Amino acid sequence: MSFTYPWFLYGLLALAIPVIIHLFELRRPKRVFFSNTSFIQEIKLVTARQQKIKHLLVLLARLGFVLFLVLMFCQPFLPAPQQSRSKDIVKVLVDTSPSMQVQAKEEQTAFDKAVEEARGLTSAYPASTYFELLDKPHQKLTGKAYQAMVEQLGVSGHSTSLIKSASRLFANDRKEQAQVYLFSDFQKNDFSPQLLATLDTTQQVFLVPTADEVGKNVYVDSVTLDDAFVRADADIVIRIRLRNGGNVDANNCQVKLFIGERQAAAFQASVKAGRNSISVVRTRLHSRELQKCRVEVDDFPVTFDNTYYFTLQPAPKIKIEELAANSAVTQQLYANEPLFDYTLSKPYGVNYSTLGTANLIVLQEVPRMEATLRENLRQAVQKGATLVIVPPSELAARQSYNAFFHDLGLTPIQWESIPTGKPVLRDLAAPSLQNPFFKDVFAQQSRPTVMPKAAPVLRWSRSGTEVLQMRDGEGYLAGFPSGEGMVYLFSAPLSGGYSDFANQALFVPVMYRLAIQSYRNNQQPAYRLDEHTIALTLEGKGSGAERVFKLKKDSLTFIPAQREKAGELSFDVPSSMQTPGFYQLSRNGQPITTLAFNFDKRESDLAHYSTQELRAMIGPDRPNVRVYDANAGESVAAQYKAERVGTPLWRYCLGLALACLLAEVLLLRFGKKREPALRTPIATAA
Repeated sequence: MSFTYPWFLYGLLALAIPVIIHLFELRRPKRVFFSNTSFIQEIKLVTARQQKIKHLLVLLARLGFVLFLVLMFCQPFLPAPQQSRSKDIVKVLVDTSPSMQVQAKEEQTAFDKAVEEARGLTSAYPASTYFELLDKPHQKLTGKAYQAMVEQLGVSGHSTSLIKSASRLFANDRKEQAQVYLFSDFQKNDFSPQLLATLDTTQQVFLVPTADEVGKNVYVDSVTLDDAFVRADADIVIRIRLRNGGNVDANNCQVKLFIGERQAAAFQASVKAGRNSISVVRTRLHSRELQKCRVEVDDFPVTFDNTYYFTLQPAPKIKIEELAANSAVTQQLYANEPLFDYTLSKPYGVNYSTLGTANLIVLQEVPRMEATLRENLRQAVQKGATLVIVPPSELAARQSYNAFFHDLGLTPIQWESIPTGKPVLRDLAAPSLQNPFFKDVFAQQSRPTVMPKAAPVLRWSRSGTEVLQMRDGEGYLAGFPSGEGMVYLFSAPLSGGYSDFANQALFVPVMYRLAIQSYRNNQQPAYRLDEHTIALTLEGKGSGAERVFKLKKDSLTFIPAQREKAGELSFDVPSSMQTPGFYQLSRNGQPITTLAFNFDKRESDLAHYSTQELRAMIGPDRPNVRVYDANAGESVAAQYKAERVGTPLWRYCLGLALACLLAEVLLLRFGKKREPALRTPIATAA
């Protein structure tokens, strides 16, 4: 046992005071009344014995009171098994990610438990210690200011990686050797043992897991469409993928789908722990306006991820630009369909401004590729357009096409020799039903499809996507990725006797599929609050010299860091955006679109490291890293003091001093023994 203030031991000299009082009381004479000399000896013996015992007990009580009172002021303590070096700064990191809203013990959330334990750290350190929060770096706070700052913390919408936050904290801590506390649920998909490997052995780090049992947590993992080309007043197949991020099975969980304010579907789903469940919903959009949609999951007690927000908007008309020297065989095919915005141009009279905004560009047997045309087509493909090339049969066109293939980055393309007579047509192989290109194209047929014939003038060794092939294995229609776009190449012309593909039934679905696949929605149905950068394609040039884009939700307005170039907007999601939901994007006060933001789905996976797992992960080789159990029934501050400061005993000394004082009062109040009444002599007659 040691003493914090050993100089108070001089107060033990006060033990002489009860002894002096005791000796003074022994010398005081006491008068005893008696009526008969025959009882003198008995009264003397009984009274002396009782008084001696009582005086000794009172003396011991008084000595004990003085002794324990002096020891209380000395503040004795049992030395800690691990003495901690004195620190002037204590840095604290409180995890504010959404997963901290899970329940802990005593009907507290893990975040509330973390705030309570972080606030109580001040009792474990001297009053001269300064504290620093990660949210307020390089700001040294006194104990009271630190407690007030901790009380103001709240759960944010950003699932900031604990590894990244702690790494920054540890990097700054190397400059000033401070003690570091990490209060978190330590999710397994976020926290990694690699973080501990970056620690300096001189850094003292205390890990405090605040989460308890996991339970069940059903959330929407994703919402996908079978067809990205959404049409109004047409059936839309929505696949809702649910996942249980807990360790307990969830049965008969109620799920609702809302399109706008209209409930479009309701169903029940059972999801096993750690597994997925996909539900298919068929619905329709009755308006061409953007629809705010959401999926609500009735799941308790974890409720922060019960709503998933996304948007749906019918696709606009697909812009198709076709370049053909003569009449195009696809003109009637595309021009009569209201889904397409079709334009036919001559290769020498192309409007390059509209060419850059087209979704699909069909280059049909153009006899010569000029350098300007090649460059504009290449730029359109690099930005995401789909280019369909139908090669000519003329020998003079091959040189310019070879240069164009090289500009697009296609694999080596070889030309076949020009036939001396009529081209010899060969049969095409039946398309594979497993090919994603032909998904939902063919219905069940009782008889086989009549396949077209062609005489290829091009040959390639490999491609990104083989759509149609000849029976001998050579390619007829293949897709090649180029930049952000796609290039589809036919191996034979559609006219001149080189192919009868345009006259067969397969021609229409293939060309329609090429057009529909060229459409790319420049806006995703949903985004995450922790995404760094979002890119959108803007339509129209806008007005005003200063073009300021803003995000607005109810009364909240955010101006993100933004960059605009060539009709594309890139902006960073503001860190202050913490609430999921719908945000309206506006430019100079004019609404552009509505974006849906959700929590990162990794936050909904509640699997976390327990106290025992963290201690096993640390092992005996890192004595500078300790794990404190916040749910052990004892505060973190008390655990730290017991381990690093010592076990204080002054409370026990105070209790014993009060017990001695109470014993003295009881002895003086009830210690008097009632004396027997003296016999009174009775006179008798003689």
